[in-house]
Amino acid sequence: MKRLLLLITLFILFSSHELFLKTDSYFLETNKFSELYLFNGTFDESENVITRDRIIEAKIIGPEYEFSPDEADYYDQGEVTYLKFKSGNEGTYVAGISTSPSIIELSAMEFKEYLEHEELTDVITEREDRGISNSSVREKYSKHVKAILQVADRRTKHFETELGYPLEFIPLNNPYELSINDQISFKLLSRGKPLSNQIVHYSSRLGPQNLSREENSTRTDKSGNFTITLSEAGTWYVATIHMVESEAEDIDYESIWATISFEIR
Repeated sequence: MKRLLLLITLFILFSSHELFLKTDSYFLETNKFSELYLFNGTFDESENVITRDRIIEAKIIGPEYEFSPDEADYYDQGEVTYLKFKSGNEGTYVAGISTSPSIIELSAMEFKEYLEHEELTDVITEREDRGISNSSVREKYSKHVKAILQVADRRTKHFETELGYPLEFIPLNNPYELSINDQISFKLLSRGKPLSNQIVHYSSRLGPQNLSREENSTRTDKSGNFTITLSEAGTWYVATIHMVESEAEDIDYESIWATISFEIR
């Protein structure tokens, strides 16, 4: 029974931790109403909505355009949180949502399984070296998500706007100037500074059938940069978790999660 409960706990933990900002089509028209939505779970399935009190620093930025939503711009349907907005001038837009921190308590076994699942092997090794791998943990976590949108035909530099989140991906190329088999590069910033040797995951969803692809992974270089090949058309995402030992007295670790999504035609 204990083993069954552990598996259930781990399933809930792993399937509901990542957060993605998505839309049905990342190609929009000028001055038209559209919707973004939050998937809190995997890129393919949302496990629960995000309550409004946890949403902070939500913004959409484009040419002569900056939108900061209020309560009336959100609604929930099933397990998905939707954000309504109206686009402005043509150009490349960046949208982002940040969440306030929450705390989770995990047993030593749960925490290790969680670290293994997310390939956070450096933390596992560090805990073993310190002789604390059998200790339970209190973890503070927050999530910071972005989407790059293209409104009409004009390409602009707004895709590289820094939103000031604790952890965020900055594209170094405009994805809407790229095609299949091109490469796109990103810089990963932690509190505004490049984060080196950080593992990141990426994957795509193919065409209107939204067929899933397995995740691939790479690491950032000493400048916090990495490059991936856009091997097919469809929706793409990049995700990472930066976990550090907490300086707070009652918190063992702080994890900061970041994702970004965009579309390739």
